[in-house]
Amino acid sequence: AVAQFEQEDILKIEREQQYKLQLEGEEFVLQLHEVEIQTEDIPGWLVASDAGLTVALDVTITDALRKEGNAREFINKVQNLRKDKDFQVLDRIKVSVVKNATFEEALNNFREYISNEILARDIALVETLDVADEIEMNEEVLQVKVEVV
Repeated sequence: AVAQFEQEDILKIEREQQYKLQLEGEEFVLQLHEVEIQTEDIPGWLVASDAGLTVALDVTITDALRKEGNAREFINKVQNLRKDKDFQVLDRIKVSVVKNATFEEALNNFREYISNEILARDIALVETLDVADEIEMNEEVLQVKVEVV
C-alpha cells in the first residue's frame, strides 16, 4: 500500500505525522517514524526537502549562463592584474586579448559590462601580443595585456 502512495499521501503523512490505511477491511495507523521518505534528484535539478517544504533548483548551465560566467571570471582576473600592477583604483585602462574561440563571444556579448567593471576605455581582440600576462580561465590560458591609458 505504501508503494502506491501518491504525492498527496506523502504530504499527508508528513503533515499529520501518521496515515490511516485500510487493508483487507482493517484499519492500520502508519506512523511517520515507521517510513523513510526519500527524494530523488531530477536530472539537471537539485531537490531538497525539510519540514514539509520541498525546493527544486534547476542547475543546468545554459550557453548564456556559461558566457556570463566567463565574462565575470574575466573581470575578476583583470581586476587582479590591476592590483598586481599597482594601478590606481580610478585608472582607466586598455585591455588587449589574444583571440580565443571559447571566450571571444563572451567578451563581445558583455563588452560594455566588462568595460564598466574594469574601467576599460577599450577591449581589443588581437591576433598576437609581444608582451602579455597569462590568465587561466576554465583550464584555458588567455594572453592579456593591461595598460593604463
